[in-house]
Amino acid sequence: MKIQIIMGSASDMPIAEKVKAVFEEFGVAYDLSVASAHRTPDLLKKLVEKSDADVFIGIAGLSAALPGTIAAHTIKPVIGVPVSGKVNLDAILSIVQMPPGIPVGAVGLDRGENAALLAVEILAVKDVRLEKKLLEYRKKMREKAVSK
Repeated sequence: MKIQIIMGSASDMPIAEKVKAVFEEFGVAYDLSVASAHRTPDLLKKLVEKSDADVFIGIAGLSAALPGTIAAHTIKPVIGVPVSGKVNLDAILSIVQMPPGIPVGAVGLDRGENAALLAVEILAVKDVRLEKKLLEYRKKMREKAVSK
């Protein structure tokens, strides 16, 4: 099972690093690409249609059309990560206000780690190894919270 991470631009790399760190912790395979919904729409379409990924993560700021455009080209789950900037609300609303029939899961502003965890949860539905790792991850989170 694999995840396709797509950034709208190379400037989104700090958020993608959060995603990658979670996938490396869980041993989840991923590919990382840059493709813009506006500047390289043909490249984006080819990337999505040729991908063997089970889940997509689209990381984008400003108009944040990327996750929705990814979803338009696949029936696989898409998780959108809005990237902070001068006008944060635009990116958030663009991802959560998808038209009926083309859903995109959304996480909070700059929350690449939550996008990765949601993707791992989706994969864990059919992967017992990941399910066990998620249970252990949650246990460690609880222990850390209680110790403070």
